[in-house]
Amino acid sequence: MSTTVSPFEVIVDTPDGRLDPDALLKRMPVDGAGAVVSFVGLTRGTEGDANVLRLEFDAWKEELPKVLHRLANEAGTAHGLRAVAIAHRIGSVEPEEPIVAIHVGAAHRGPAFDACRWLIDELKQQAPLWKKEVTDHGATWKAGLG
Repeated sequence: MSTTVSPFEVIVDTPDGRLDPDALLKRMPVDGAGAVVSFVGLTRGTEGDANVLRLEFDAWKEELPKVLHRLANEAGTAHGLRAVAIAHRIGSVEPEEPIVAIHVGAAHRGPAFDACRWLIDELKQQAPLWKKEVTDHGATWKAGLG
């Protein structure tokens, strides 16, 4: 009996509203995958001695999905992935709410873990996102992208 492996698939989402990591995962095909590794980044409730009220993400909305697609495709090629589903919020994100979700499907766990770590690190370096942290001590734009 032969098994047909589906081609690599990428799902990208950049919601202005709530991000549901579980719903994103359900959209990702897992044909031929032996492992799915996920990363979900949340807004922390504190930063130093300040209480975080929210993070505000601004983005170059036309370019963000292109960058996420490119990164997912690079990870897919480099790590032999079956699928990547990646989403990043835009707008206001309150404590304990998801900011970013990355799901990576691969035949084996090693490449899935490696690709997931690479994706979040590269997203933070390359995605056209800017973050303002609003705390009970005031608001500060954080340096760099993402």
